[in-house]
Amino acid sequence: MGRLGDITMSKFPITLRGAELLREELKRLKTVERPSVVAAIAEARSHGDLSENAEYDAAKERQGFIEGRIAEVEGKLANAQIIDPAALDADGRVVFGATVDLEDMDSGQKVSYQIVGDDEADLKQNKISLNSPVARSLIGKFAGDVVEVQTPGGRREYEILDVRYV
Repeated sequence: MGRLGDITMSKFPITLRGAELLREELKRLKTVERPSVVAAIAEARSHGDLSENAEYDAAKERQGFIEGRIAEVEGKLANAQIIDPAALDADGRVVFGATVDLEDMDSGQKVSYQIVGDDEADLKQNKISLNSPVARSLIGKFAGDVVEVQTPGGRREYEILDVRYV
């Protein structure tokens, strides 16, 4: 296949919970959303002339979105490397899936982040992407280490207080 083929087929990490959420979404798309839009298309068709039927156009557009999302989620699940943080044995090192307790060296403010995949990242839930500057600076470090991170607000230093696999 060559290099391009290898890159597109590479596995990407996702937590066990992230994979469960994708499976739930896929089930909902296939068992609720897809039948609902098929019914809406049939209903719109029964109204006659499709050339000026806004309901039909909207339903067909929604169908395209649903089918596209089903394909996207199936592809993500097929290429996912599912990691259960509770099963990790990284000897206290910060790795994908770990939850890291940090203290801002300037303000003394404490925060915990779980390092997750891009699709799972949600700052409101303290889940940061593996590709974020904070996560990249933490990977491979241990409790007690101090890391320097370039953030949009400037350079910050954090002490790693604890590394947990939950």
